[in-house]
Amino acid sequence: MRSPRTNVTPTARRLRRTAAVAALALAGLVAPATTSTAAPASGVHLVRTHGQVMTVQTHGRHGVVPLKGAAARRAPRPADSGTLVYGGGPVQHQVTVYLVFWGNQWDSDGNGVQQYETDLFNGLGTAQDSWSTVTSQYTDSSGAGPTFNGAVLGGTWVDDAQAAPAAAAQADIAAEANVGAQHFGVAGNDVQIVVMSPSGTSPDGFPNSGFCAWHDFNGTVPYTNMPYVLDAGSGCGANQVAGQLDGFSIVEGHEYAETLTDPQPSSGWVASDGQENGDLCAWQNLAAVSLPTGSFAMQPTWSNAAGGCAMSS
Repeated sequence: MRSPRTNVTPTARRLRRTAAVAALALAGLVAPATTSTAAPASGVHLVRTHGQVMTVQTHGRHGVVPLKGAAARRAPRPADSGTLVYGGGPVQHQVTVYLVFWGNQWDSDGNGVQQYETDLFNGLGTAQDSWSTVTSQYTDSSGAGPTFNGAVLGGTWVDDAQAAPAAAAQADIAAEANVGAQHFGVAGNDVQIVVMSPSGTSPDGFPNSGFCAWHDFNGTVPYTNMPYVLDAGSGCGANQVAGQLDGFSIVEGHEYAETLTDPQPSSGWVASDGQENGDLCAWQNLAAVSLPTGSFAMQPTWSNAAGGCAMSS
């Protein structure tokens, strides 16, 4: 007589598989994650890094900043997409941003990128910053949206224990975000970890994959894959407003604003075609934003209240 079949949900089967693979990995029987230039599949991944096996989630690339030439050819435009619609998930309320400069390549930073990004986030969130506050209109089920009571920067760290990979896969980038979260002792939806890759590397296939940056949620923290965009020149914003480092504020500002309103993509505020507040205004009307820490090239973000792209609230 055949034994009765036990019904097991897909979620339970996935958790069992994950637990089994984790046990093998800890025993040294599973190879470390490999790198890829292809868009990764969603799911749970095990990454061996910094002397530990780390479990991370990936969901694909969200809020992609396309290379500047590709943006002009991309459809639809904001008028076709309509307003942003709330999907029921969280938004960030009082965000803290942490910059992780990945790899010992950052021990030499002749272009001053570390200082530029540090100054940017020491200025964002201050009383002079009316650019970030465009996002405050986007509330979640609690009725609260992003609020700003001072500089959003929580800390910077050069993770120079070893070199950053030449071609990190998305799971590797997600794991480095977790390493950064561990370093700073943070987790949760109000955190942004920015994984800054060094010059000469190709995180997730940059720039041949056609993007300048993207963001995701790894199961622990929202994070951004921020390549060394100067390697892509004007295609990722160099010299578009004031100087060669413009792309680091234009592109990272785009991802920062999108993570504020959609930290667990795509459960926050998203247009009907899947685009986020930065996507709808990518590479449009670039201008300098004046902050207490300096002047920074930025793009506008979509404002439902204004019915268009806005540089200030």
